[in-house]
Amino acid sequence: MKKKIILTIVSIILLACVVLYLTSRPTETKDGSYIPSPLALKLATSPTTNFDNTTYENKYTGNKKVLMICTEQKNMTMANGKKFSTGNHPVEILLPVLHLKNAGFDVDVVTPNGKPVVIEQWAMPENDEYVKTIYSEFKNKFESPINLSDFVINTMNESSDYIAIFIPGGHGAMLGLPDNKDLNKLINWSYNQDMFTLAICHGPAALLAGSLDNDKDNYLYKGYKIASFPDAVDEQGPIIGYTPGHMPYKYGERLNNLGVTIINEEADNTVHKDRKLITGASPLAANAFGKLAATELIKEVNK
Repeated sequence: MKKKIILTIVSIILLACVVLYLTSRPTETKDGSYIPSPLALKLATSPTTNFDNTTYENKYTGNKKVLMICTEQKNMTMANGKKFSTGNHPVEILLPVLHLKNAGFDVDVVTPNGKPVVIEQWAMPENDEYVKTIYSEFKNKFESPINLSDFVINTMNESSDYIAIFIPGGHGAMLGLPDNKDLNKLINWSYNQDMFTLAICHGPAALLAGSLDNDKDNYLYKGYKIASFPDAVDEQGPIIGYTPGHMPYKYGERLNNLGVTIINEEADNTVHKDRKLITGASPLAANAFGKLAATELIKEVNK
């Protein structure tokens, strides 16, 4: 009897190990890239969000807008050569946009070459009616965004239409944006124009572009504190199959080397404002990040 009990326990343990192994392996897609494992999706995504549909007093009624910079790249090559299917995280785009719209600010969308915005569809909260509505509203902007290169050449220096630039997260913010010379010009222009900069989760990786033509000591955001997705959490990605391998580089470490301090240690709901740089730590921060950004922009225009 005792032997049977031991065998049963061993069988259960082995079965649990097999189930854990199978559910924690990233899922390969048709193009050979990988989306997060079933386990990772269960742990890191949700069919709804905590968007609270805030009503803002003194809602803005003017023409100032926010310029949102998105990636047009989908696949991140990991350290082991496998490709992670990424892009922009839908919650980190859409919840802040919902708050900005509620506060009276329209949002324009740009990508480096004017190609469609890539969105992590596997992270889409399919049962969230607010998200579904704003996603539908912005569908044309996502499919036919402004060309950042054209904007820099033809519009940037002549424009007074914008109050802020916004860089949403998703690991796609680490692709193409940190070394983009047009984004370098945009970041320097917005900073010198005393505009707000909004960045959430991996979005601050794109702020590395601001250092392309400056030495370390003259980096725009040297001495700033931000909330952002920690490198240490990214390091855990392969364990649960969120990513198919380790990251190709550590963007937080690069920001640290430029004099930026990341204040959070977890991928949590931390948000932070340092001068005119507003940041958030993860998708869990998207609602609070959007509220903080909307509130600060209203204060700015009502000065």
